[in-house]
Amino acid sequence: MTTGHPTIPRSRSRKGSRRRVRNRTARRAILLGAGAAVVAVAVVVFAVVVVPLLRPPGPRPLFQLPVACGETWQLGTYPGHDDYDVDLFPTEGEAWGRPVLASYAGTVTVAGINGSLGGRTPDNPNGPRGRGGGYWVKIDHGGRWETQYLHLLEPPLVREGQRVAQGEQIGRLGSTGNSGAPHLHYEQRRGWEKVESHFDGEPSGITHDDTEYTVRRTSNNCAPGQR
Repeated sequence: MTTGHPTIPRSRSRKGSRRRVRNRTARRAILLGAGAAVVAVAVVVFAVVVVPLLRPPGPRPLFQLPVACGETWQLGTYPGHDDYDVDLFPTEGEAWGRPVLASYAGTVTVAGINGSLGGRTPDNPNGPRGRGGGYWVKIDHGGRWETQYLHLLEPPLVREGQRVAQGEQIGRLGSTGNSGAPHLHYEQRRGWEKVESHFDGEPSGITHDDTEYTVRRTSNNCAPGQR
């Protein structure tokens, strides 16, 4: 009488071993293939995202003052304002509600609230300050150039993703956010870096913020036939 487990014929045992080896090899090949596919996708995504950021900025667009054609405005800065930041005040007339125009054609990437609004309005000009830029707009002009417009009076007149033309109204001048009086805080950026703003091909003259100083510039942000 035979006890214990029956003996497995050698031929069947070898076939089962070969099948197990083949199965393990196939699983490894599938895993390696999947891993390679993931790496390939990651490389493609990395290239799509990073390569454009590494490209040098394009030529500076012919930016114009973000205010109405023919108007003369005071551009200024003060200690702690940050280099190249420009504050614009009209030299004549009421500041509240003045049209704020796109400096150049582009696509709106931000149109909303930066920080908090505060409570300064035409009816309550000495109300509480908010934080940051208040109502603001950011426009991408291509070639890694962008402009920013802060402290608008009310929600922007444009929306994210909207294409705007040079001179198109994007908001109204106000004093939302961390602002002491109605004005427009304005910036030009090249590849994430703030640079001196140029208007109509000429430097604005607002560079460092070591001292408080102002300059005057007249807008050439004009529609055909206005110039």
